[in-house]
Amino acid sequence: MRKFQNPQKLYPSVFLYYTLYGIKIATLTVKISTTKKTIIMKKEFVFGIAGLFIGILFTSLMAYKAAPGMMLKEAESQYGFNRSVEVFEQTALNMGWKIPTVHDMRETMQGFGKEVSNAKVFELCHPEHAYRILRLDDERIVSSMMPCRVAIYEKSDGKTYVSWMNTSMMGNMMGGVIADVMGIASAESEAMIRAVTR
Repeated sequence: MRKFQNPQKLYPSVFLYYTLYGIKIATLTVKISTTKKTIIMKKEFVFGIAGLFIGILFTSLMAYKAAPGMMLKEAESQYGFNRSVEVFEQTALNMGWKIPTVHDMRETMQGFGKEVSNAKVFELCHPEHAYRILRLDDERIVSSMMPCRVAIYEKSDGKTYVSWMNTSMMGNMMGGVIADVMGIASAESEAMIRAVTR
């Protein structure tokens, strides 16, 4: 009876062939798998970039739409126009603020032959707050926003309104002394406004 010898001795080339073939198949599988992973990663990367771009675009659009409401505030007065003006002026003076100028916009526009509803713009100055900014070179950049302004006006609904700039938010964007001074000035001007608004 014939005995079979160890196949590894009988057919070394066959085992070598199948070993190399197995390695080749394994390598091909890894390549295919790697290619699939690369394709998936590329797709994920593209979708990620697209999502980021859409997010930035959406956020920018929302910020653009919301900016007027964030930068400017408006509230309805509990009084008529003339009484609102009186109460506001007296409150500002009692709090140590000065009113260097009051712009009567209706009167100004009448001088140009235009008729508009009552509107007055108050320039408000607190010497100590202004000095803290104006004495420093770098902080003088915000002098174009000085003095603080508050407007009192009527609308077509017959009601009186007060509007003012959100100086606290603007100051926070700049930081330092400007943020500190504008934060204090904003809190004080809003206290004056609360004496008039509902």
